[in-house]
Order: sequence, then structure tokens, then C-alpha cells
Amino acid sequence: MSNKCAAYGAGRNRQPWRIREYLDGLGKTQADIARALEMNPSIVNRTIRGAVNNRAVLGHLRNLGCPDEYLSLPADMKANEATAKTLN
Repeated sequence: MSNKCAAYGAGRNRQPWRIREYLDGLGKTQADIARALEMNPSIVNRTIRGAVNNRAVLGHLRNLGCPDEYLSLPADMKANEATAKTLN
């Protein structure tokens, strides 16, 4: 199921409702992520909605343990993960 709010690219398959549920389960908000990354909260929101693919936000969500299938990562982030796994 594609994300009708997203623009194009990897973000179109992002699952913002699942990401928000995951963050709620951790007791975190989008504002918490913005503060941790020292960035504007609108960038976090737009990334979660799939309108943009901010790598810092996606990386932070991934580090928090958010499942990759919710994040619908851009190809370059998937490639970096595959490379890291083969090196270990």
C-alpha cells in the first residue's frame, strides 16, 4: 500500500502511522527527534510522512529500532546497510 501523502521515491511507501505508533510505544515524539538532531520539527514531520528523505531523521529512527519496512529507506541507505553486513 503506498502512502498517498508522499511525493515520490522511497518515501511513497513509508508508513507514517506505523512510525508514529512505534514512537508512541517508546514514549517519544517527533519533537523529541527534532531536538535530538537539532533540526526543525517540520523536517522530521515531512520525513515521517514521506514527503522528503532526510537521511539524519531516517538514520535516527532506525537507530531507535524502528523497523525498516515502516521507513521505506532510500536505495543508498539500503546499499550502505548491505555493505556493512557483508563486512561484518
